[in-house]
Amino acid sequence: MKKKWFLGTVAATMMLSACTTGTSNDNEPNENEGTEENETGDNVLIVNNGAEPVSLDPQIAFETVSSAPLNNIMEGLMRLNADHQPEEAVAERYEVSDDGLTYTFHLRENANWSNGDPVTAEDFEYAWKRLVNPDTGSPAAFLANLIDGANEFYEGEGSEDDVMVTAVDEKTLEVVLNSPQQYFLNLVTNPSFFPVHKATVEENDSWHQEADTYISNGPFELTGWDHNTELRMTRNEEYWDADSVALDGATWLMVEDQNTAYSLFEQGGLHSTTPPADLAEELIASGEVDLYDQAGTYFYRFLTTEEPFQNKKIRKAFAKSVDRQTIVDSVIRQNQNVANGFVSYGFPEPSGEDFREVGGDLFAYDVEEAKQLLAEGMEEEGYDELPSITISYSSGPPEHERIAESLQQMYAENLEVDVDLEVVEASVFLDRQRGLEMQMSRSSFVADYADPINFLESFLTDSSMNRTAWSNEEYDQLIADSKAEGDEERRFELLHEAEALVLEEMPFFPLYFYNQPVLENEAVSGIVRHPVGYTELKWADVNE
Repeated sequence: MKKKWFLGTVAATMMLSACTTGTSNDNEPNENEGTEENETGDNVLIVNNGAEPVSLDPQIAFETVSSAPLNNIMEGLMRLNADHQPEEAVAERYEVSDDGLTYTFHLRENANWSNGDPVTAEDFEYAWKRLVNPDTGSPAAFLANLIDGANEFYEGEGSEDDVMVTAVDEKTLEVVLNSPQQYFLNLVTNPSFFPVHKATVEENDSWHQEADTYISNGPFELTGWDHNTELRMTRNEEYWDADSVALDGATWLMVEDQNTAYSLFEQGGLHSTTPPADLAEELIASGEVDLYDQAGTYFYRFLTTEEPFQNKKIRKAFAKSVDRQTIVDSVIRQNQNVANGFVSYGFPEPSGEDFREVGGDLFAYDVEEAKQLLAEGMEEEGYDELPSITISYSSGPPEHERIAESLQQMYAENLEVDVDLEVVEASVFLDRQRGLEMQMSRSSFVADYADPINFLESFLTDSSMNRTAWSNEEYDQLIADSKAEGDEERRFELLHEAEALVLEEMPFFPLYFYNQPVLENEAVSGIVRHPVGYTELKWADVNE
């Protein structure tokens, strides 16, 4: 993407102070506030975060608007490098026991918090046990299930002392797993495994809510936070690798409307943003948009305890009657790949082949088969006509509505079934979905770490991610067996079996795999966008 940057920081600040981007008017930006707090230098990158972070507490944050900025002000034992592979970060080195169960991490002597205190093994032990403490209520607690004793503590069947994370001394952390899984090093790059400054957390429950109380250990420190408007970061001089950080700072705007963000980008008020849905196809065709891989899937869930979707054949009929290629080509128009499975591309097998290519296409668009399945399902249930059906989607990006309208039209044309549409406010959508209150509803999944198990464990009977009421003992056992399997080839075989089974049962159906379309100023270099993970500004630069 080539776009000239022509507005200076002062001009951009004037624009921003006139732009209300939050969900309420309670936090209007002060005209005397803005990017001037980044005046520690001129090399300041301005990007769009899209919305206010839900939380900047590493053990609570579990969505992109929180994790992306968090990934730049905090750092874990390992960090994804420019090639998307985990490498040593706060940990200078590590050892793994012969049985693959015990990891010993040695922390860098010069790893410090932004207040100058050393980052200690105790900070990690405290944070990780806090992650799985049921009193914390972390939505990401399940990520730690690989650690011996973690799930038992979370479920109330064990104690904190049973969680096998131990600060051996100030700079040595020992972790014992319950299964020798090689993806553990990738897993701990996730922000949920970032440390916290123990003394600060214990002294102030609200430490993570304002810039002046925030203590961090990453490439940048948080120096300003105008809620619902912008976050400001400056280079953290206490960071162990501060010499590798080129930027003086970064500003994260919270512009929810894509068209507003695009206007800011065009005028020079943003270095990087996503293209508006209405213009994406044109901008991609003109070469103004860079497309990056992203491991994630857009899909629809069925509530399998509510008529008519208690019937597998009816679920499959509704899945197979959707022309996903038309949705990708004519509705979304951002060069996504149709999803013929749930696990996206980008996960290598032990053989080097891609998991998705090995797994192949697990279902296809087939109107005649869909009609037959619908007829058989209705006969099994004794239906002369289907019960009423409502498709629910969340407010926000316009593609949600467009996709729902496309499904409505396809069901009318291909199955001769009329369905109703319901738009639900984004603020309550997830609560209703988790409460099993929606008959058929849109969903998305973006991988938290680079292994297919992350996708597939979502549909375990007791997973908070399930949200379909679907339960299958064979599926649960396949996932359990894969987690206990130390042989990588056999583990991947089990994962393929699980994916084939869940798509045969069809408690959901995938539509397309995500990508990352990005508009970026030509002066910008070095931003790393991981297929699995969050935006990295550590190596970014602005060369005007």
